[in-house]
Amino acid sequence: MIFAHDTEVALKSAVNLVNTLDADRGELLATGSDLDRFLDEEGFSGSRTHDDAELAAVRLLRSRLRRLWDVPEDEAVEIVNALLREARALPQLVRHDHWDWHLHATTPEAPLADRMGTEAAMAFVDVIRSKELDRLRVCAAEDCEAVLIDLSKNRSKRYCDTGNCANRAHVRAYRERRAAS
Repeated sequence: MIFAHDTEVALKSAVNLVNTLDADRGELLATGSDLDRFLDEEGFSGSRTHDDAELAAVRLLRSRLRRLWDVPEDEAVEIVNALLREARALPQLVRHDHWDWHLHATTPEAPLADRMGTEAAMAFVDVIRSKELDRLRVCAAEDCEAVLIDLSKNRSKRYCDTGNCANRAHVRAYRERRAAS
């Protein structure tokens, strides 16, 4: 394990949120129902307004998080600190549902985008402090722009989990080898 379990879960959720805007599949958070489905899949709890403003705030958060894959460390720190500052984050240990002790930095009543942003920011704090920003990658497939976090021990993850990118690349390489021989 590279990071604490809750950090890895938050990083994966951040990746999944960023990948809800897909070049091929389009906007995957088009409606409130789409957001509900995403939150259920990711296990987010707490208060919700279920309105267009909440959906817009989550989409804005998505674009802010996406920048973390493209910026150097100092700019990543600025983004993370801004997310924490805007949510008035106050880290504290909590235990709820099926989770043992883990960090929360907002209340369950805080706006959804603040809770999601703070959770992601807290995870990226660990990534930055550990000097592991190079684990943030864009899919190596030629036709994919999805992001990923490489949590493998040997730093070998190159393809996203949004489709069959790895499989397509391996098939393409196999066919190229066969054609060359």
